[in-house]
Amino acid sequence: MRIKFLTLKRKSILIVMLCVLLVGGMCGTFFAVRATSSPKPLHTIVIDAGHGGKDGGAVGRTTGITESELNLKYSLVLKNICQQYGFNVVLTRSDMNGLYSPFASNKKRSEMEKRKEIIDKVKPDLVVSIHMNSFTSSSAKGAQVFYADGSQSGEALAQSVQTNLFKTTENARKTAKIGDYYILNCTSVASILVECGYLTNPDEEVLLQQEKYINDFCYNLFCGVLLYFGM
Repeated sequence: MRIKFLTLKRKSILIVMLCVLLVGGMCGTFFAVRATSSPKPLHTIVIDAGHGGKDGGAVGRTTGITESELNLKYSLVLKNICQQYGFNVVLTRSDMNGLYSPFASNKKRSEMEKRKEIIDKVKPDLVVSIHMNSFTSSSAKGAQVFYADGSQSGEALAQSVQTNLFKTTENARKTAKIGDYYILNCTSVASILVECGYLTNPDEEVLLQQEKYINDFCYNLFCGVLLYFGM
């Protein structure tokens, strides 16, 4: 009787062990797939922070902040937002250094050619170039989006972003405009140049540096991009 009981007990143990191994194998396969699989990015975007290095761009009349510094701040925030929503992002610059070759006789040309090189290599779905505006009159203010003349995709993207900024951002212009800029003309990819505001307007100069405003502006810009993609 005792021998029969031990035999049954051993069979039970074997069955439990087999179940554990089976379940463990299934779980191992599941976790292996989870660990090695990642969703394909929805779209690839090149975010271009204008200026950099010796080229500081526009300068704030009150605080003295440079356009190149603000362009980078906005670009990094926009990058984080895009990545949170599953987009692949490539920055033309990720620090305050210029993109030009130190040996170039024409540094501006060298810098712009480097931006084009990055865009051509990445082959993105679209390009967003971030800038800050300036004007002789301190009364000028508001965000303005530009696109290349003759680019239907650029116009559609620009108008989607401009419309959303107009609805959500104080003083933003209502309609996107044609802009004759190298960063827009150097590629057939849908591209926009966003002048986020005027550093020559004292009130807007201060506003453009506020963390909440930067986050809100970049989010609303991104929502305009989503509208362009029909998302």
